[in-house]
Amino acid sequence: MSIFTGKEKLKLGFGLMRLPRREDESIDIEETSKMVDAFIEAGGTYFDTAFVYEGSEEAIRQALVERYPRDNYTLASKCMIMPNSSTTMEEAKKEIEISLERTGAKYFDYYLIHAIQRGNYQKYEEYGIWDYVKELKEKGLTKHYGFSFHGDPELLEELLQKHPDVEFVQLQINYADWENPGVASKINYETCKKHNKPVVVMEPVKGGILADPIDSVKEILQQANPNVSYASWALRYVASLDNLLAVLSGMSSLKQMEDNLSFMKDFKPLTEEEYKTIQKAQAAIDADKAIACTACHYCTKGCPMNIPIPEIFNVENRKKGSPEFRTKREYTIVTQDKGKASDCIMCGQCENACPQHLPIISLLEQCRTLE
Repeated sequence: MSIFTGKEKLKLGFGLMRLPRREDESIDIEETSKMVDAFIEAGGTYFDTAFVYEGSEEAIRQALVERYPRDNYTLASKCMIMPNSSTTMEEAKKEIEISLERTGAKYFDYYLIHAIQRGNYQKYEEYGIWDYVKELKEKGLTKHYGFSFHGDPELLEELLQKHPDVEFVQLQINYADWENPGVASKINYETCKKHNKPVVVMEPVKGGILADPIDSVKEILQQANPNVSYASWALRYVASLDNLLAVLSGMSSLKQMEDNLSFMKDFKPLTEEEYKTIQKAQAAIDADKAIACTACHYCTKGCPMNIPIPEIFNVENRKKGSPEFRTKREYTIVTQDKGKASDCIMCGQCENACPQHLPIISLLEQCRTLE
């Protein structure tokens, strides 16, 4: 049976990791519902959540599942074992029960083994999760199963050879990481094509970095076309690839949804001239020394010193051109009642969990100058 359900009309998928939040940090259900309505009205069908996306599964129950017929959309969720986590086999297998209860979805169209990398892939094997997701499909609790991947091409090749019946793979692909050896977007994408595995794209705007890129990139894109958003360049770049099931955009506001739909509803691939513009942007990014953190916060979940790593990296990146007093103030705010860069005990759990494979320990040492 084809992985494509026939419901897919847009290449755009609604990633539910970064939903709009109120001042008290709870998810704004009213705003999320408006985003869902706009997405479905434009022909969107693919929604992507996960067990570890805090509040996301409950929010999509209220904003989508309780408001639309079940056959009007497709929903993906994921089973997660973090690197170095204490999650037991029973807890990992119970995640889908909890996810189904949270979402009220009855079944998932797509269920993924989540965030596979060198630090956790053996645990999925040890716990028999690959066979377990096949059992879930046999029971009708999911229609299709796959995995999301943050590892190296050699590991991806190994997994696809060992598990040839996997139906799709979710990869981080964006123009900043296309040739980045730490992410290996291009090689991993080509590996999936070689094995005839459809790809779901995650992080097409690299956690929002490419929606608000560095000044040198902004100048390049503005000069090429001042009438479109920076995010449009990133999304159209990945959506111009073939062999895609969906391109996930983690939209956080109705405004972002409306912008995404403005160029994805009647999608047109990049022209040859536009590809040349992207190449200039890639060169500008390669020349920049900013910390390429996407603020996924996987690194902070097990930090024994409670260090707000992504927030500290953001201050470090923003200090270019900023007065010293402003940088110091921002650093004080993000580390209030939390650990500082100098509190790092170099345990390494953050580096094992980082999907971007950043050398976090040495980067935190670099950030001590903010104190």
